[in-house]
Amino acid sequence: MSNYPFLSQLETELFQGRDVYAVFGNPIAHSKSPLIHEKFACNSKQALVYVRIQPQPDQFTKMLVAFFKMGGKGLSITVPFKLDALSLCQQLTPRAKLAGAVNTVWQDNGQLIGDNTDGVGLVRDLRSQGIDLKNQRILILGAGGASRGIIGPILQAEPDSLIVANRTVHKAQELVASFQDLANTLAVDLEAWPMERLDQVNQVHFDLVINASAAGLDQQSPLSDLAANQVFHSPCFAYDLLYGRVTPFMQQALQRGCRISDGLGMLVEQAAEAFMLWRKVDLQSLDTRSVLASLRQV
Repeated sequence: MSNYPFLSQLETELFQGRDVYAVFGNPIAHSKSPLIHEKFACNSKQALVYVRIQPQPDQFTKMLVAFFKMGGKGLSITVPFKLDALSLCQQLTPRAKLAGAVNTVWQDNGQLIGDNTDGVGLVRDLRSQGIDLKNQRILILGAGGASRGIIGPILQAEPDSLIVANRTVHKAQELVASFQDLANTLAVDLEAWPMERLDQVNQVHFDLVINASAAGLDQQSPLSDLAANQVFHSPCFAYDLLYGRVTPFMQQALQRGCRISDGLGMLVEQAAEAFMLWRKVDLQSLDTRSVLASLRQV
């Protein structure tokens, strides 16, 4: 599998006599997906090739179509192509429809099927860490694509309440509106807040706070210190979708006695869901937590 770690264009010989899978993104050289899927394949005794492919933005559609035409079996889709993938799929799973984005693609009877495994990956990682979402009070920071991918599965876990806070409140309101019917069906209190309201909250304690904003990419936290004082109270659990380092958001939570986690477990678990869809294996055979532990040591 490691013979083809990174490609800027498709190579015909790659597909000869192999089951080929890939992750499409730009940039993509940093992706841990090949390592994760290589370990899944080993654990479940599957023979396949998984590579990184970096299409130029104007070549994504052409390369996706060519990938499957040449015999490719399945694709992982990451930034910035999740919306493009959504528009190319002839069939969408309920999760993909809810998320409004696709991160997993395969072909069935000549049709492209699109799914979104981000949310189920997050929920599975949280549960593996002892966090049951049922009847919990949850806060999501950020109202972009990352939030959209996780809200549906979080609601389906039936928390007591879910608040989406964003600096531009109308974006949070638009996001909440698209999930309001589901929240009503499940009797979950779903609200949109402006981020500055968190500076003033002194009576609402959250069980789980998820940072789905892009602030960590700039080594910042979406929360002011005042908001952190209001939001973080032990035994609150703070989860950052970013992985690979302790972010300022995570540091704020640690300083106030909270448990923390980065998003590496979510990356592994969402990849496992895709692998199961592609290869029709069970979750136990993938041994996701041992894969996660091995990644922590890299």
